[in-house]
Amino acid sequence: MVKMKLPRRRVEKGFCALLVALASVFATAGAGIAATASISGVTTIASTVPANGDVNPYGLVVVPATIGNLTAGHLLVSNFNDSQNLQGTGTTIMDIAPDGTANVFSQFNSNTLPSPCPGGVGLTTALAVLQTGWVIVGSLPTVNGMSATAQAGCLIVINSSGKAVETFYGSLINGPWDMTALDEGSQATLFFTNVLNGTVAANGNVVHGGTVVRMVLNIPANSKPQIESMTVIGSGFSERTDPAALVIGPTGVALSGTTLYVADSLNNRVTALANATTITSTAGTGSVFSKNGFLSDPLGLTVDPSTGNVLVTNGNNGGLITIDPSGNQIQHNLIDNTGSPAGAGTLFGLVSVPGVGIYFVDDGSNTLNLFQPPGD
Repeated sequence: MVKMKLPRRRVEKGFCALLVALASVFATAGAGIAATASISGVTTIASTVPANGDVNPYGLVVVPATIGNLTAGHLLVSNFNDSQNLQGTGTTIMDIAPDGTANVFSQFNSNTLPSPCPGGVGLTTALAVLQTGWVIVGSLPTVNGMSATAQAGCLIVINSSGKAVETFYGSLINGPWDMTALDEGSQATLFFTNVLNGTVAANGNVVHGGTVVRMVLNIPANSKPQIESMTVIGSGFSERTDPAALVIGPTGVALSGTTLYVADSLNNRVTALANATTITSTAGTGSVFSKNGFLSDPLGLTVDPSTGNVLVTNGNNGGLITIDPSGNQIQHNLIDNTGSPAGAGTLFGLVSVPGVGIYFVDDGSNTLNLFQPPGD
C-alpha cells in the first residue's frame, strides 16, 4: 500500500496571489469584529461550541478559495472533546467568518463514515483545507476520554459540502495529531505527526516513537483525492500519555520553503527537518532550530508568510513566541490567561494572516480569537 517516490519538483505558482487575496478578505470582514478580550491586542471573534456542545477547539485553518459550502477567508476549527468534555470524542468542524458568524461545516458519526477509522472519531489539531475544496482532518479517538482507550484513528477526507467521502487509515497513520499542507492544486502534500507509536502501552512512560509522515495526494478533477505515496520523514520524537492532555508528543508542524518545523513538545524545542518535500527516508528528529528560552511545552506552530518568522504557542502558559528564521526568539507575548494556572493548556491551533493578525483558538474559553501585535 505504501510506496516510495523519487524527489518531486516543488511548484509554488499562485501562492503570493492567494496571500494577497486572503489579506483583502480579512481586512474587509474584520471591521465587524466586536468584543475585546482583557489582554491588550486580543479580540474574541466567536464561540467555537456548536449545538451539540463539542468543546476543546484544536485545529485551525483559513479557507483559501470559495467552493461549495466553503468561503474564502473563513476559518475552520476542529473540536477534540464532546459536550461532556471527554477527550478524543469531538465530532464537529466549525466554519467561522471573520465577523464572528459561526456554523457547523461538518459533523461525523463513526458508524456512518464511508470507510474505517479505527476507534471512531475524535478530531485533532491535524486539519487542512485545499484550494480544490477538499478538507482533511485527523482523528485520534477514545472511548471515554482516557488515554488507555486511545486508538489509531485515521484521516477523514471531506468534500466542500462538508460530507465525509473517504478515510485514510492503517499503515503509517497512528494517532494523527497535527498537520500542514503544501497545496499545488492537482497535487497536495500533507505533513502530519503521529503520537501513538507505543505510547499507550508505555502507560505514562516516555517512548521515542513519534513520527512525521509525508503523504502525497493526487487530486483528480472529478474524483476524490488519491494517495500517491507515504514516507516517514521524521522519527524518534518523545511522546507519552498524560492524564490532563491525553497524550504529549510532536505537535505543531509548518512548512517554510522545503524546511518543515516541528514542535517537539516534551523536549521543549522546535526542530527542523531539511528538504522535507523530497527526502526519501527519515531525518530522525532533525536539527534543533530553537530550544528553551521562552518556550514552555511548545504546541501550536505556524510560519508568518510575510516575514518567515516561526510562531509558537506554549502549552504551559498563554505565551506566543516569535522566532526569526535564524532560530532567535525575538518576541514573547501573553495572549491567553484563562484556566489555572493562567493560560496553561489552552493554546493550540494558530494561523497568521498578513495585514490582519494572528488567529488562534482558546480551549479554556472555547473561542476563536485574533491577536494584533502592538504596532501592527
